[in-house]
Amino acid sequence: MEFPEDFNQLELLNSHGDLIPRGASSMWAGSKDEEEEAEDEEMEHSEEWYLQKEEALTDKPKELILWAAENNRLSTVHKLLTADPSLVHCSDEDGYTPLHRAAYSGHVSVVSALISGGSKVNPRTIDGWTPLHSACRWSHVAVASFLLHHGAELNAQTNGGLTPLHLAASHTSSTKTDSAHTLELLLSQRHLRAGLRSSSGETAGDVARRSGPHHFLFEMVEDCVNALPVT
Repeated sequence: MEFPEDFNQLELLNSHGDLIPRGASSMWAGSKDEEEEAEDEEMEHSEEWYLQKEEALTDKPKELILWAAENNRLSTVHKLLTADPSLVHCSDEDGYTPLHRAAYSGHVSVVSALISGGSKVNPRTIDGWTPLHSACRWSHVAVASFLLHHGAELNAQTNGGLTPLHLAASHTSSTKTDSAHTLELLLSQRHLRAGLRSSSGETAGDVARRSGPHHFLFEMVEDCVNALPVT
């Protein structure tokens, strides 16, 4: 899929967010079969199903650790890293590492295990996404907090200039409390640069006012007016 250089990435996220590359196969040009497969993956599965999947990937350790990180298979992640610590740095064709996978799926324990196992905290996908971008896009506030405490780049920008704050602001709802909590977490960070603009010229505050119910939270980072008389 090709886009002009000045296209608005956030508008595309809102309209086609379900097609963001997640995992071993990019779904930007997804077919109906791929969409159905993605829906099936979101369903709850039995332990037997997970064990069968792991067995099928036994001879493909890179694919297995990526899958295990995404599916919260902590014991499998530990086992794989014990056998081959270098697996923590592998990635899929879109540049997503095990840490990205765990971050966008909201698995704090797996995120912790991967970082303890030597994972870089700020690896980049081919589109410039860090794990913090992924956690904030899907409102996983606990993961975002953990990553920030371990050196995640708060103001990192994607190839399109999007910061974690842009992504948190673009994916909010009044019924999903974690979306507000994710914004509060980012806005409370001392070194936040809330005025950074995307390639389309928008700040995260602009995005929040346009697309979300929590734009009032950005008052936390607005310049204060000094009401005291000048002496």
